[in-house]
Amino acid sequence: MSLRLSTVILPYRRWNEGGRTAWTRAEQLGFHTAYTYDHLSWRSFRDGPWFGAVPTLTAAAAVTERLRLGTLVTSPNFRHPVTLAKELISLDDISGGRITLGIGAGGSGFDATALGQDPWTPRERADRFAEFVPLLDRLLSEDTVSYEGDFYSAHEARNIPGCVQRPRLPFAVAATGPRGMRLAARHGQAWVTTGDPKLYENGTPEQSVQALRGQAERLADTCAEVGRDMTGLDRVLLTGFTPDRTGPLQSLDAFVDFAGRHAELGFTELVIHWPIPDSPFAADEKVFEQIAMEAPAQLR
Repeated sequence: MSLRLSTVILPYRRWNEGGRTAWTRAEQLGFHTAYTYDHLSWRSFRDGPWFGAVPTLTAAAAVTERLRLGTLVTSPNFRHPVTLAKELISLDDISGGRITLGIGAGGSGFDATALGQDPWTPRERADRFAEFVPLLDRLLSEDTVSYEGDFYSAHEARNIPGCVQRPRLPFAVAATGPRGMRLAARHGQAWVTTGDPKLYENGTPEQSVQALRGQAERLADTCAEVGRDMTGLDRVLLTGFTPDRTGPLQSLDAFVDFAGRHAELGFTELVIHWPIPDSPFAADEKVFEQIAMEAPAQLR
């Protein structure tokens, strides 16, 4: 299988001031999927413009035809499975079946406290995630769902006519720990990682590759434990969070080298950030577009 190339477009620009242009250009450049972050605000962008993921993807669906669209990632931090399912079914319908849901356990950032609650511990996030994903799976696959759990409930929640994609839109489950990987193995059509965060500041690219190899091996072991055939499970690397940072976007050759090393680990999709000036994702737009147009042919 050839390595697919996708992008992530952060929702920091007004739609008529560059927002729309990025999404239509992503389709013109031939990206497989264009994702966006599903946060209420995020890190250094907190004090500037930041728009909602679902309305942004809805607008993107209206101005594109072939490009797949998705979140990287949605989390339980401020989402409930019942309301999220309704939005996703609507979005899948509007896009004509082009939506992928990236989903993760969430973190301790701004989303964790925006609704007035104390941030959950890692254990609490894992517990909620373990309940969130199977319930959302049912809500997107069944016409009527009732459920009483420790954290989430659904009472005769109806989701007719369901997703355009059958039996439901695909899940790309972000996970590095054993519980999250089991969810990816059981419910995911893809597994997502950003690498080992402990290596971001002081690690080396070589150490990062070794860490990613270990994660991929643990995923394979987990799939074997639950009886999952890994053939149909895509492996997605969201770049920009390894020690390489934006180095792979410095030139076409640098990116092809980076992509080749990670394809050898079994990754089937690489996601690169749309350049944002004066940010951790700053990059030369001309080089970025050259990578989008020319790198896929070199990675087949």
